[in-house]
Amino acid sequence: MAVDTAMKTQASTYASLGAVDLRDRLATGALSATELAEICIERIEAREPEVRAWAWFDADFVRAQAKQLDAYRATGRPIGPLHGLPVGLKDIIDTARIPTENGCALDAGRVPVADAFVVERLRQAGAVIMGKTVTTELAYLRPSATRNPHNLSHTPGGSSSGSAAAVADGMVPLALGTQTTGSVIRPASFCGVTGFKPSFGAIPRRGVLLQSQSLDTIGVFARDPDGAALLADALFGHDDADSATTLAPPPQLLETARSKPPFAPVFALVKPPGWEEADPQMQAALAELGDALGDQVFEIEFPKVFDHAVSQHRCINLAEMSRNYYRYWRDGQDSLGEGTLAALAEGNDILARDYLAALDWPRVLNAGLAEIFERCDAILCPAAPGPAPDGLGTTGNPIFNGLWTLCGTPAVTVPILTAENDLPMGVQLVAARGDDARLLRSARWLYDWAAQ
Repeated sequence: MAVDTAMKTQASTYASLGAVDLRDRLATGALSATELAEICIERIEAREPEVRAWAWFDADFVRAQAKQLDAYRATGRPIGPLHGLPVGLKDIIDTARIPTENGCALDAGRVPVADAFVVERLRQAGAVIMGKTVTTELAYLRPSATRNPHNLSHTPGGSSSGSAAAVADGMVPLALGTQTTGSVIRPASFCGVTGFKPSFGAIPRRGVLLQSQSLDTIGVFARDPDGAALLADALFGHDDADSATTLAPPPQLLETARSKPPFAPVFALVKPPGWEEADPQMQAALAELGDALGDQVFEIEFPKVFDHAVSQHRCINLAEMSRNYYRYWRDGQDSLGEGTLAALAEGNDILARDYLAALDWPRVLNAGLAEIFERCDAILCPAAPGPAPDGLGTTGNPIFNGLWTLCGTPAVTVPILTAENDLPMGVQLVAARGDDARLLRSARWLYDWAAQ
């Protein structure tokens, strides 16, 4: 009984720590990879029947990785930046000899022969591949079985539902997701964790289900901005197989995020297109936040041209989705959800003229944003309309996310607000394309400021 009590105390202690603190304990030997793996396994086994965050999980596979990492560390050789840290992977990210079923009945039993680029990077960095987290059907809007760990009757968001819920529930300290509209930022807001969608092309997408080549972006989930920076640092890079990526020096995300800003950051408070769809609680909370930040905030209004962003994003998304998912359209009339089929049908009818014109919009919108970013460190706006909606029949409204995915700008959810029903609400910070490191520093500043 004494051992059991000690284990529970240790598990409670480490569940309250962020990924960077866990990394430091793993590096010094104060915590072993096996001990941390067992803590996560115990949490998953206790909570998975209710939360349903995992599409594939094998405790023995996790233990084998942790044991191997502990043996490696015992040799005294240098360890990787993610040594011993468990990471969940959205189930559209290929893993060699491990099922990757894309949340789709048509891909049931699919087992890739090679790892995705990001999985290769995780293994090289010493991470423990914890398993595959649940996604919505083909990473679109059909809700999954995952529930919000804060209240099981509420949605966790989508399409990276399992990743957000697993981090929020303490099953893993880190997880990967993807965003084509709002699939990182929105579930992070609903589940009360940090979600980071980097600049478009920052993380190579080889081996990840392709929905929209012009929009798809790999993102990360963590307890706090430092953890998001730690994980993203290991994933940024160039890959010849992904033309969206470019050769660039290492971004030093974590080092920058943890550095002290030369001046307190300045935020531009924005009411983005669709503001009328925000919950009154979110509107009031942002107003109060702006008042509390005082001179560090100024309010701006977007030009009317930004009102077209949602429709142009949808045009690109559905046109490319109808092309990339043609196999599913052809073979899945009897198995795909109505919403997925309707989206593919709409994409089939989009004219080439309209699609090609929509591809010009990111350049137009980023030109408008450039003037704003000259005056601030980051734009401050809602991460979602409000707290997670009640019921499991929707993944929530992504109205405040698609603009930033269309523009390719980095965005991060900072979990600092709470609704009247005690569900979390996230603030979204956005920076200029390529300014990921400074964005994470601003996010960490706001996260620490709110905790004071």
